[in-house]
Amino acid sequence: MDAKDILGLPKNALPIQEKKSKPPKESQRKPDGISREVYALTGGIAPLMPTIDVNQLKRKAQSENEKITWQWLSFTNSARKDNLQLYHWVRVVNGVPPTGDYSFAKYNKSVDVIKYTDEEYEKHLTHKAWTKEETDQLFDLCERFDLRFVIIADRFPSSKTVEELKDRYYSVSRAIVNARASSPGDVVGHPLIKEPYIASQETDRKRALSLLLSQTKQQERKDVEVLAHAKRITEARKSIKASEEPKVPAISDSGPLGADKDNAADPITPSGQFPSTTNPASEIASVMASLRTLRVYLRTYALDQMVQAASSSAGLRTIKRVEQTLQDLGVNLKPKVPTKAVCAEHLELRKEILTLLNLQKQLQYKEAEGSSFRDGSYSETPGTPPKQQALRAADLDRTFTPDSLNIGGNNIFSNLLDVTFFLALKHLPVISNAQKLLTIL
Repeated sequence: MDAKDILGLPKNALPIQEKKSKPPKESQRKPDGISREVYALTGGIAPLMPTIDVNQLKRKAQSENEKITWQWLSFTNSARKDNLQLYHWVRVVNGVPPTGDYSFAKYNKSVDVIKYTDEEYEKHLTHKAWTKEETDQLFDLCERFDLRFVIIADRFPSSKTVEELKDRYYSVSRAIVNARASSPGDVVGHPLIKEPYIASQETDRKRALSLLLSQTKQQERKDVEVLAHAKRITEARKSIKASEEPKVPAISDSGPLGADKDNAADPITPSGQFPSTTNPASEIASVMASLRTLRVYLRTYALDQMVQAASSSAGLRTIKRVEQTLQDLGVNLKPKVPTKAVCAEHLELRKEILTLLNLQKQLQYKEAEGSSFRDGSYSETPGTPPKQQALRAADLDRTFTPDSLNIGGNNIFSNLLDVTFFLALKHLPVISNAQKLLTIL
C-alpha cells in the first residue's frame, strides 16, 4: 500500500511533458566606457544618463605610426624668478618631448606697482606723517604681496592701520600719474584719478558694517518694528493729504454755440471767466509729494508726471494743440538733456502755452457771443411773441438801439477788447520762455 492507494489515485503513470527548449541567449558585448561591475548590475538595460565620455567622441583615432610614451622630464616655470627645475610626467609622441612654457604659468598674475625716483619723491611725494624709508618699504611690500593690504599691515614694522597704508599708496600713485602726464586731460579716465580712494569713507563703511554684524536678534526685531511704524505714519499722512485736497468739479458736456465733443472736453466756462489753475497746482504738489516718497527716480519720469498733472484739466484736443505749438516753436516734446533747469523751463512753457490756448478759446467765445447777439437783435426767433400791429409814427422815426448788448452791466465789446489785449500781453512770455529753453538746450 503506497501513497496512491491512500489518496485513491490511479496507479497508471502521468504523461511525460516534453521540455520546451529555450532559445539561446544572444551574447551582448559590453559597451566601451562602462565598467564590468556596473554593466553586470544593470543587466544590459539602457541607462538613464549617457555613460560614454563626450571627450572620447571628439578624440581623434590614434594613428598606427604614432608611438606614445610617458617620460619623467624636467621643466621650468616662467612665473618663478629663481630658475628652479622640477620634474613631472610628460606625454611624448614619437620620442619628441613637448616644448613651450609650463601650462600653469599663465595663471600667475602680478600687479604693476608704480615706481618713483628720488627727485619725484622730493618734488611731489613728501608728507609729514611718512618718511621716505617707510614709503619705500610700503611699496616693496605692495609689490611682494600683490596689494594684499591685510598681509602688508601685518608685515609693516610701524603701527599703521590698513586704511592709512591704502591711503598712502594710492595718494602716491595718483600724484605720480598726474606728474608724469603731459596734460590733466590725458589721465582723466585713469582708474586712480577717476575713482580716488577716500580713507574716511572706508573707515565709516567698516564701522557701519561692524555695527550691523554685531546686532542681536532683539535689536533686529526692534528695527523692523520701527520701519513698519514709519511706513504706517507715511501712509496715514498720504490719506489725510488726499482727503484735504479739493475735488475737481465736473465739466459739462455741452459747449457754447454747438461745440463738438472734442471742444466739450476742454474747460470753457460760459460765464466768460478764465479756467482756474488751483486744481493743476494742487495736483502738481501731490505729484511732488509722491515723488519724494520714492527717494530715487528719473527726472524724465518726474517731468512726465508733472506735465500730466498740469494738463489734467485740459482736453485731449488741447493737449495735442500744446504739442503742436511746441513743435512750431522748435522745442522738443521731451528735453534731450533733462537737467533741473531745462525741466523747469519746459514745464513753465507748457503752462503758458496752455493759458494762451485757453485765452484764444475765450476770445472765440466772446466773438461768437457778440455776433449771436447782433444777429438776434434784428431778426425774430421762432419763440418770439408777435409784435403789436399798430405802431406809432414816433416809434417808426426813432433810432433803434439794441438793449441786448448789455448783459449784467458789462459791455460785450469792451470785454472782447480786454480779452484781446490780455491775449497779446500773455503771448509774449510764451515766446520768450521758448527762446530761453532753446538757449539752455
